[in-house]
Amino acid sequence: MSRVTVLVAAYNAERYLEACLDSLAAQTLKDIQIVCIDDASTDSTLQILQRYAAKDSRIQILQRSENAGQAVARNMGIDVADGDYITMLDADDWLSADALEKAVDILDSDSGTGSVLLRLVYVKGSEETPYPMCSDKTEWSGEEAFRLSLDWSIHGLYVSKAELFKRFPYDTSCRLYSDDNTTRMHYLYSGKVKACDGVYYYRQHGESMTNRVSALRLDLLEANTSMAHQLRESGQSREVLALFERERWVNLTGVIGIWLRNREIQDKTEALERFRRAWKDTNKSLLPAGLKMKLGYIPFHSFRLYFLQVQFYFLLRRLLGK
Repeated sequence: MSRVTVLVAAYNAERYLEACLDSLAAQTLKDIQIVCIDDASTDSTLQILQRYAAKDSRIQILQRSENAGQAVARNMGIDVADGDYITMLDADDWLSADALEKAVDILDSDSGTGSVLLRLVYVKGSEETPYPMCSDKTEWSGEEAFRLSLDWSIHGLYVSKAELFKRFPYDTSCRLYSDDNTTRMHYLYSGKVKACDGVYYYRQHGESMTNRVSALRLDLLEANTSMAHQLRESGQSREVLALFERERWVNLTGVIGIWLRNREIQDKTEALERFRRAWKDTNKSLLPAGLKMKLGYIPFHSFRLYFLQVQFYFLLRRLLGK
């Protein structure tokens, strides 16, 4: 058994991987398990992992024969995780030397705390920018943290009790965005969520998946549908369900707006079908009255009317220079 298992999913990460692994080797908390999953890389990622594993017995390497994305890779790591707590570190990011120790100190001191947020710092070149947390608190209830994570008023980089990761592994419903669902379920079931001063350094660069405008942007709709179904199936309150239905309805209109500006990112027929599925699955009775009366978000009983409304809304915004 280890105190913390760190999941490192790596795909063609040779450029940054050494800095990531060096930061784990330098942790002041020594009793850690480092599970590195090579997601069928075609560069020297695997060789770098093997070189580090040869000199650090805490590093365990798993390999995939074909690339499946971070969620699938991390779930392989969860299967072999033996830590009391689990966290993840992207292969192009790194941690401050005391990050894991500070998170574990809080988790050990309060059994009612299920997750501890690290302090997130964006790094672009030599410039460092703290994540703009929209809450000045350092402790939240699980439901409060879930609520704040809907619009990322708090971020999603944290250390949690292993039982949360085992119960709610990474959502694999789509390549991008579905890991947000996992974070939200962990927060919701954490009891309490606290913050510590250990730093997660998030490298910002043009190669990041989230920086690409592509058909993957539309994956947000499938990710939101998966989250809604998880909340329903776990018997969440009407209030929690309503919070998320509002969020996914806003996202639906927003994603259509992105598609209207970048129609080349997906075939029109396929895009319209994805929009229609998300529109149909949303429980519109849970939407707040104010949103139902707002242009662009009125939940018409006909998808065609709803879509025409959204088209008009974004046309109007463009004409007004917004």
